[in-house]
Amino acid sequence: MSTDQLLTDFAQGLATGGITVVDLTQELSEDTPLLVLPEPFGQTAAFSREEISRYDERGVAWHWHNFTVGEHTGTHFDAPVHWVSGKDLPDNTVDKVPPAKLVGPACVIDVSKECAGDADFLLEESHIVAWEAEHGPIPAGCWVLLRTDWSKLDGDAYTNRREDGAHTPGPNTSAVQALIDRDVLGLGVETIGTDPGQAHLLEPMYPAHTLLHGAGKYGLQCLENLDKLPPKGAIVVAAPLKIRDGSGSPMRVLAFVAN
Repeated sequence: MSTDQLLTDFAQGLATGGITVVDLTQELSEDTPLLVLPEPFGQTAAFSREEISRYDERGVAWHWHNFTVGEHTGTHFDAPVHWVSGKDLPDNTVDKVPPAKLVGPACVIDVSKECAGDADFLLEESHIVAWEAEHGPIPAGCWVLLRTDWSKLDGDAYTNRREDGAHTPGPNTSAVQALIDRDVLGLGVETIGTDPGQAHLLEPMYPAHTLLHGAGKYGLQCLENLDKLPPKGAIVVAAPLKIRDGSGSPMRVLAFVAN
């Protein structure tokens, strides 16, 4: 089959409903939860906006806003330069990510039942091996998406902060290294960060950030609707804004699923 025919079939699948487009993006608003760092570290900006005009004397036929948002607020992309381990890599900023790496197949690892009973659930290499035994090997160049159903939680339950920090699920060091060994594009999660909330207790601290970005891999945070994806077979488009020298960016993440 020619490349032209593949694209024609894809367009026809979209038009006829043979392919469903699933939005994996959380709404970005003034209510979007933020990652809060301990003092004295700097904090990311919450989303805010200022109305410029709304069909009035400020602009009689147009409605628009200025907005402010942190690079790592809401559903967002982490580039390798975001972490010190990736600061010296080539093409490590969002504007330099090769476009072909913004699109890839997805493998969805479902640990939602485990997370329902354990906010501090850690994905281990053994979970990945068990998933592969059922669904086949995780291919190089894919997104691994960790389904926890955490995006279904609201407000304080979503951030789940306590006196000793956040309590949210994520991968441990062995799982992160296993993904790197499989040469994945990166890791996507439903929580605010790719690391678990208590990742400062792991070795190294924050292994998803430290190891993935040090290996030139990417992170996707604050996803939703992972329960609408199959374990294998979906195609994900995760395109950040092309911010010069950006460490990350809010984005719209879409998945294509065959019906």
